[in-house]
Amino acid sequence: MKSVWVLRIFTISMFTHSLPAQDLTHEDDEDSLAGCRTAVNDLVFIVDGSWSVGYTDFDTAKSWLINITSSFDIGPAYTQVAVVQYSDAPRLEFPLGQHRTNQQLITALKSMKYLGGNTQTGRAIKFATENVFPTSQRTNVAKNRIAIVVTDGKSQDDVIQSAAQARDENIIMFAVGVGSEITKSELVAIANSPSTDYVLYAEDYTTIDKIKETMQQKICEESVCPTRIPVASRDEKGFELLVGMNINKKASKIPGSLATKKAYLLTSDLDVTEDTRDIFPEGLPPSYVFVATVRLKSPVTSQVIDLWRILSKRGEVQAAVTLDGTDKSVIFTATQIYADSQVVKFQDERLKVLYSEYWHQLKILVRNKNAVLFLDDVVIQTQPLEESGPIFINGKTQVAKEEKSNNSVTIEIQKLRLYCDPEQSERETACEIYSVNDPRVSTSYIFIFCNK
Repeated sequence: MKSVWVLRIFTISMFTHSLPAQDLTHEDDEDSLAGCRTAVNDLVFIVDGSWSVGYTDFDTAKSWLINITSSFDIGPAYTQVAVVQYSDAPRLEFPLGQHRTNQQLITALKSMKYLGGNTQTGRAIKFATENVFPTSQRTNVAKNRIAIVVTDGKSQDDVIQSAAQARDENIIMFAVGVGSEITKSELVAIANSPSTDYVLYAEDYTTIDKIKETMQQKICEESVCPTRIPVASRDEKGFELLVGMNINKKASKIPGSLATKKAYLLTSDLDVTEDTRDIFPEGLPPSYVFVATVRLKSPVTSQVIDLWRILSKRGEVQAAVTLDGTDKSVIFTATQIYADSQVVKFQDERLKVLYSEYWHQLKILVRNKNAVLFLDDVVIQTQPLEESGPIFINGKTQVAKEEKSNNSVTIEIQKLRLYCDPEQSERETACEIYSVNDPRVSTSYIFIFCNK
């Protein structure tokens, strides 16, 4: 079937996919926007200015800093940025809070002068811990304290003790290694654990911009995704919506897709609604993975339902995964930087099985430029997206509702999660689905992977 793409732009007063405001108004009438751009961060860059970097590459590093910080609102109520350049000794280029707008910060970053000298990374980390972070003017405001250490070679002093001191003081440590002269064990010693999340690499300064979006996403995850979901041998940043939405307490437990799995029965008389500020207090990250394992039964299989949605206090849909049983499609709604909403529709013959009254896993990988729909580990379709924006958090988050209505629907749910790390899309398989886990109907690769 031919792919279909739908994009609808709304103004704040003209949402067609909305609910009556009186049903959703929070006691706080003031609009509350939250997201990565509006996060409260104390962000300190510790940047290598030794002779091995050179004038040209140092200018490239400055451009990278400008590109990274452009995705955050700069100001007293949002992200504050400081920069420490280091060689033989650290030099504070500017402290936290000195620049109150994005343009002021860009001007300051462009004006930094290259130091030159040896590489005393440990000394620079200690300086930032003891002399930069403590100068924050927001001591009474909850904030994220994040340090990003950029280096192109091995330090000539000890970094282990300095980095440990920083982490002991609840400073989140990232390490960015550039070029072939870096020492991976040193970067691991600097960064938080696991190193796969907190250590980034670039081949050289000419390619460092390739990790710009990854660095922005990592900072954002620290800002908006404080919780962890135990998955296999690691904890993933994200939102366990079965717990957050109190489905595990409200709904009846039923057998799941496999004998080892449990699920929940949501009925039409069960209202699964929570305050968004309790579920997503800092908004949504720009990239994430939505995963739902569900079984749809008649009459839902021929209706249009919102499996999950975030509403503003006026009832406007800011994010949603909508299942359209009338034409067997899936619709995804998200915010947009320069408008209020964008909607993409996934329509493919293979989606018909989602409405066949059997267990299936639906997964949507959301990135800055596109959304990818998976069904039972099979890529169904990729659709373009514009950059997403913040959400209003003083509305409601709901599960299993009729589209454009507060009426609940009957549905069986085994998994409902939102992972902040887009790479989790590769690790999150549909092995809980019988047809995927059964060697008689699966490829040998998937079956072996599921049974590791």
